[in-house]
Amino acid sequence: MSFLGTIVRFIVSALVLMFVGFIVPGFGHLNFWSALVAAIVIAAMGWVIERLFGRGISPYGRGIIGFISGAVVIWLAQLFVPGMRVSLLGALLASLVIGIIDLFIPTEIRGTGDTRDRH
Repeated sequence: MSFLGTIVRFIVSALVLMFVGFIVPGFGHLNFWSALVAAIVIAAMGWVIERLFGRGISPYGRGIIGFISGAVVIWLAQLFVPGMRVSLLGALLASLVIGIIDLFIPTEIRGTGDTRDRH
């Protein structure tokens, strides 16, 4: 992914987090800069989880494990992002909403035919 593509991905993720803040109870409203920091923190935490436990348990994994780890990452992100407040229920609902939004506006390119990382 190019540098510009990465920037666009984080901006889209920040906008999604702002939207989630408006519709999910227990997920506080974020301004753009807080949402951008949150998107970076969430991506970094997801990367660490993926490196430690594998792609199946990462927030980017599909299924119940990806959903739960996504909620945990969202909840933990509030510890690092000033102004971000999330309840446990809010993190669960936000993980669900972000998963649904990701079906329509993917923040990661899937199935591009790149076989370098496959074993």
